[in-house]
This record gives sequence, C-alpha cells and structure tokens, in this order.
Amino acid sequence: MTMIRALLAGIAAALLATGVARAGPTLDAIKERGSLRCAVNTGLQGFAAPDSQGRWSGIDVDFCRALAAAILGDPGKVEFRPTNTQNRFTTLQTGEVDILSHNTTWSASRDSSLGLTFAGILFYDGQGFMVPKSLGIESARELDGATVCILPGTTTELNLADWFRAHSMEFRPVVIGELSQILQAFFAGRCDVFTSDISGLASVRQGADQPDDWVILPEAISKEPLGPAVRRDDWELFTIVRWTLFGLLEAEEYGITSANVEQQRKTSKSPAVQRMLGATGEIGKGLGLDPDWLVRVVGAVGNYAEMYERNIGPLGIPRGQNALWKDGGLMYPPPIR
Repeated sequence: MTMIRALLAGIAAALLATGVARAGPTLDAIKERGSLRCAVNTGLQGFAAPDSQGRWSGIDVDFCRALAAAILGDPGKVEFRPTNTQNRFTTLQTGEVDILSHNTTWSASRDSSLGLTFAGILFYDGQGFMVPKSLGIESARELDGATVCILPGTTTELNLADWFRAHSMEFRPVVIGELSQILQAFFAGRCDVFTSDISGLASVRQGADQPDDWVILPEAISKEPLGPAVRRDDWELFTIVRWTLFGLLEAEEYGITSANVEQQRKTSKSPAVQRMLGATGEIGKGLGLDPDWLVRVVGAVGNYAEMYERNIGPLGIPRGQNALWKDGGLMYPPPIR
C-alpha cells in the first residue's frame, strides 16, 4: 500500500511539474460529443436572443462561441439551451449544460451554496428602474407606493426590498416568472415600474413599439457583476473559461482584432503578443489546449471591444465600467504569461 501511494504521489508530482492540464469529466464530455452546451437567456437583446431563423446573438452567446473555438476549434459547435431565472442554476447543477452564460450576477450566496463557481466578470451592471414617461417621474425617490414588476429567483428581488426599506418607502410587487409575460404586464399598465439590470432595461426599452414612451431613471441601486459560471468541481473547464475571458480583454489591450489576429501571430515583435497567440511559450499546453487557441477565439468573435460594440453598443450603453483599466474602466485582465 505504501508503495502504491508513493507511486501515485510521484505521478501527480510529475504532472504538476510538466504544467500539463488534465481534462476533467465535463471537458472530456464536451470533446467526446463535439459540442458545448451553453445555458443562455430565453431572449434578451444584447446578451442572448434568437432571431426569426433561430440564430442566436448577444455577448453571452459570443462568449459561448469563443469557448467552442478554444476547446473544439469551431465556434459553431455550441448547443444553446434557453433558460429562465428559475431554472438556470438547476440546469447547470444537473449537468444538462456545461456552462451558464446567462447575464447572471456573481454574489456570495450563489458562489457558496449552489455548487457552482463564477469564472470572471463579463459585464459590470447595476439595477435600475424603468417607468412610463407619462408618469412624469424623474427619480426613484418618487416611487413610494408604486407597483413594481419583478422576476422571481433574482438578486433583483432582494435589492428592491433593501432599497425601499432603506429609504422608508413602500412598494407592491407584481411577481411573474417569464420575462415575456412580465413585459406584457408592464407595457399593459399592470405595474408602474419594471426593475432589472440597467442593461436589461435598455434592451427592453429598445424593443418597445415606442421606445421614447419609456424612461430609465438615473439611479443604480446595486452592483451587478455578470459573468459565466461552471460547476464547482469542473476546475479544468473553469480555467479555460476564465482565461478565454481574460484573453478577449488582453487582445483588446494589445490591439489584436478579428481582422489582424492571423497577421499579428506571424509578424508581431511583441513578446507578450507572441506568448498570447502561441508563437512562443506553452500557455495553451498548460490549459489543455493547443497553441492557437486564442487565435481561434479572436478570429471567431473578435476581442472584447468588438463583442461589446456588436452586441451592447446598439442598446446605447457606453463602455463606462466595462472599459479597460487604462481607459478608466474596471476591466483589468491578468497577463497571459
């Protein structure tokens, strides 16, 4: 028994010394089936929404495609599974999907009690309020006694109650499970206010028949860092998800785009770019990927700025906190080295 333990310890030490990532069960399953199963929103413009032909688009969708490009070599090898706020975590927990990429807030309770772990922040957001312009309301402090449409199973519920209590105000909740149904109720006048992440409100407002008839109030009442999550024991997949996100940000920082990534790999004299794009070093090997993984990622979806402008830009939301650190934002990716 002692000899076996010593042998196993020696094998483990050897693997650690080589820096080679070992595939876990989920990563093995992804490669075996030849597709990545990704839980996304049922339909939120800018994040995840299908068109009339069933083609998905959005920043969460693009991130799933980036992962498929990194792991499987093809951004098209993704199975999108639409989920709502009530079943998204269960869908991940039960193994129906490999990753949750569903404009989901990273919080302490979710990180500690749901058997999942967040790999990073794809979008910094905050909770806000949208009201009919006809009400003449200019501030959330004027909402005392209002009826508020709200989705269940979200951090939005707790934030709403906390904020109203802190300001000695009251509200009447109208809780409806599906986004499409809650929007019907709001636009039909069943509630005075719709509250959600500000990006979600901008998406909903843009999709309204008369966008100018609706006003997003200036207050942001919470912090909502949105990001992808995987099951807690999927450390190999977690590492790939995390560094794919960082790679998209690093690509923006170094001016690597979907249009020039192939040329950058061949001609760049920057040691950092050479490492990132696999011309030198063994970053891919350490992740359990090949050297060209980030070349494929950026070639498929662009860098973070390209993803943002393609998906969030049309909503009229400025980069703000989602800008790179050097541009006054919060996006500060660790170096790929």
